[in-house]
Amino acid sequence: MTTDTNAADAELPAAAGLVLAAGGGRRLGGHPKALLEHRGRTLAERALAELAEAGCDPLHVVLGAGAREVHARLDCAPCTLVDNPRWADGMGSSLRAGLASLAGTSATAVVVLLVDQPRVGAPAVARVLAAHRAGASLVAAAYGGERGHPVLLARRHWAGAARAATGDRGARAYLRAHADELTLVECADVAAPDDIDTPADLGLLGLPGPTGPPSPAGNPSRPIDVP
Repeated sequence: MTTDTNAADAELPAAAGLVLAAGGGRRLGGHPKALLEHRGRTLAERALAELAEAGCDPLHVVLGAGAREVHARLDCAPCTLVDNPRWADGMGSSLRAGLASLAGTSATAVVVLLVDQPRVGAPAVARVLAAHRAGASLVAAAYGGERGHPVLLARRHWAGAARAATGDRGARAYLRAHADELTLVECADVAAPDDIDTPADLGLLGLPGPTGPPSPAGNPSRPIDVP
């Protein structure tokens, strides 16, 4: 089912925000994605700010590669830092760690946001939250009808999603198995699901790629050097 939910017309429910930020950036020369900068702040800081703006609370972020440095940057942020010692096993381990960290909270749902998608922000999160308020227990943003992030999981789905999260699949297998319960919310007009995986993708941050100058889309204060 696909909807064109307008979040501005609805009071958003309280839901936790979970940032998966453990990736080591292997194809970026080993620079942790959480520490990439966009307009003067790290991608981890940006993701947390977008979730907070949309109304998510509490906020948890799963760390792996470069955890010490990310801890230092987020030390004063209003969030819970979750270390995932098995981050190299893939995104599934980070989703399991994040859901486990939320088990002791009063959150009845969680919005999962990937740290390396800087064009996915508060407007997309808000639409997903609004669909949940309208009664959906599994929600995902869609781009041209194709499922993407952010993804919302009502609490009753956490255990099943954690069991199904293996390798780099995250919640993908669980969402596929529960397609009849999944609501897709079109977000292509307010967001784009571009991932930062290789040096060629750094233009999304205004960072220099391998063949040209920074994109005018951003102006980070401290670009990184990528081979």
